[in-house]
Amino acid sequence: MYAIIETGSKQYQVEEGDIIDIELLTPKDKKLVEFKNILFLSEGTKMHVGTPYVKGFSVKGEILKEVKGEKVIAYKYKRRKNYLRKKGHRQKYLKVKITQIKAG
Repeated sequence: MYAIIETGSKQYQVEEGDIIDIELLTPKDKKLVEFKNILFLSEGTKMHVGTPYVKGFSVKGEILKEVKGEKVIAYKYKRRKNYLRKKGHRQKYLKVKITQIKAG
């Protein structure tokens, strides 16, 4: 059984036991997160396609830790103007382990 979920304007294909990096969330419970925006769900030969979301199903996950992504360097340069700027950025993510895909 697998599902395609939407969180943070991105889509992820998940199964039970998968570990994914999602954009930083502020859930009510600090250890668990629930995804209700399910676009597609496959149960063996049965498939559920949402319009836009599948109703009656949810995907639950356990928050493992907060991590930082790779550093992205941005340069600004103007020739003959003595202008050069270097700026770095590291995006924060949540590492989530998918624990359950269920109806209801």
